[in-house]
Amino acid sequence: MSSVKFDYSKIYNFVAKDEVKALYPEAQEALKSLKNGTSKGNDFLGWLDTPNDITPEILADIEKTAADLRARTQVVVVIGIGGSYLGARAVMETLADSFHNFDKADMKVIFAGHNIGEDYYHELLNYLGNKEFGICVISKSGATTEPAIAFRLLKEFLEKKVGREEAAKRIVAITDGSKGALRTLADQENYKTFVIPDNVGGRFSALTPVGLLPIAIAGFDICALMQGASEMRKECLDNTESIAIEYAAARTALYRKGYVVEILANFNPKLHYITEWWKQLYGESEGKENKGIFPAGADFTTDLHSMGQYIQQGLRMLMETIISVEKSNYKVEIPSDVANLDNLNFLTGKRIDEVNKMAELGTQIAHIDGGVPNMKITLPSLSEQYIGQLFFFFEVACGISGNMLGVNPFDQPGVEDYKNNMFALLEKPGYEEATKAIKAKL
Repeated sequence: MSSVKFDYSKIYNFVAKDEVKALYPEAQEALKSLKNGTSKGNDFLGWLDTPNDITPEILADIEKTAADLRARTQVVVVIGIGGSYLGARAVMETLADSFHNFDKADMKVIFAGHNIGEDYYHELLNYLGNKEFGICVISKSGATTEPAIAFRLLKEFLEKKVGREEAAKRIVAITDGSKGALRTLADQENYKTFVIPDNVGGRFSALTPVGLLPIAIAGFDICALMQGASEMRKECLDNTESIAIEYAAARTALYRKGYVVEILANFNPKLHYITEWWKQLYGESEGKENKGIFPAGADFTTDLHSMGQYIQQGLRMLMETIISVEKSNYKVEIPSDVANLDNLNFLTGKRIDEVNKMAELGTQIAHIDGGVPNMKITLPSLSEQYIGQLFFFFEVACGISGNMLGVNPFDQPGVEDYKNNMFALLEKPGYEEATKAIKAKL
């Protein structure tokens, strides 16, 4: 079986192989604590069993709901923020035609609720004015500011456009099973719903209905995605020297040597949102108690012409993990040119991917020579199956790394600080004392 692979052999100039291997027992113990439920944050370990818990019946229900929405609409707006949209968007952006949005199923999927941009919402409402649209709203509580504002706007707009009864048939809510504002509204309005499991946090929810329904709406194969996740689950939970153990041990060894920033770099423009999803997963999981590797991202070769100089010769605090795609889906060859003014005739007949692969290898060699430890994750190709493998691998490695760091990988207390300040500045009821305190600082 083809599978996602990991190689850390290019870091041996920076940390000895034996030093990484010496961390395997610590990583294995961290994995054990995840499996037996003794990890910090053990009430949020449900994602470990998601590939088994999402049954064929659930997948069939999700696919039917997606088909029903496609039959009623031209556009579906997915409302969510953070883990409630990044996983789905990562899969869609990776698999979609680069110039036709997510139209594999003749369906346009767009996103809202991940910002508070007034111009963005004016333009969104204007765009939807002459479209038949539906809504997939994702929020465990229904009260998170950004998606709640978006849902207020779009729900009202849709009800005015098609009436309350028809609107209810075009709205699907993915939320808590029994409580919260969105659950209450969904029950009142008889929306179709799917449940966000209580024991799965947002950034670990891509392989639940949170990610699966939007992906299915866009026409991609959620069964293959879950098959890949199931394959990687077996690899990571049964193998004591799995790629998740290797990745967690290697990046921890480098962190303890002073490499405190990890760049996840790719050489395929379709992978941009995989990096965005990864940044949230690792940033929210590890960045606590004044600890943690800072997750950064780069799209190469594009960013070699902007950030490449710093990566090559800046402060030596960087490690780099490259996501490499072994096989492209299409073949494009470089033509000959009679004038050869660009002096590129030596590339005649070569595939674009061959040039890209040499850029990848050349960059890796240059960065290692420049003092940047380099690791590599290889996907056989871009497909639902391999993205499912990649997601589950990253999730398990994240849980292991967070435990090795000594933090709770499954909470995000720091995220509440900006919200509390925002509510105080907006003079939300109940925040009177906080309002006085924060205004005194201005």
